[in-house]
Amino acid sequence: MYQGREGQWAFLFHRISGWALGLYLLLHTFSIGSIMLGPSFYGSIHGVYGNVIFRFGLIAVAAAVAYHALNGMRIIAMDFTAWGVKLQSQLWWGVMALTFICLGVTMYFNVPRILQGV
Repeated sequence: MYQGREGQWAFLFHRISGWALGLYLLLHTFSIGSIMLGPSFYGSIHGVYGNVIFRFGLIAVAAAVAYHALNGMRIIAMDFTAWGVKLQSQLWWGVMALTFICLGVTMYFNVPRILQGV
């Protein structure tokens, strides 16, 4: 029976962060490539990115990158070491702690800059 333990949550969050980062990469590629459609189109797209919601979205992207990278290293440890599987739960909690530390540092430096523009 599905218990919702650390392994299932790690899998779910890894998939969600991977999809989110893939979609962000597509959006980023489109926005950079929009210069081919003219400077005014490029400027209008990048004007939308100045919105507060998009700026806070970049903080979410940083958190997704941190989680996806750290959890990927946890998966590598589980695949290639004997201790990785035994400690997979503790490793996941470590991934979560480091992700929130990265999120906190990102917010500490960026939220004041975002709110200055409001």
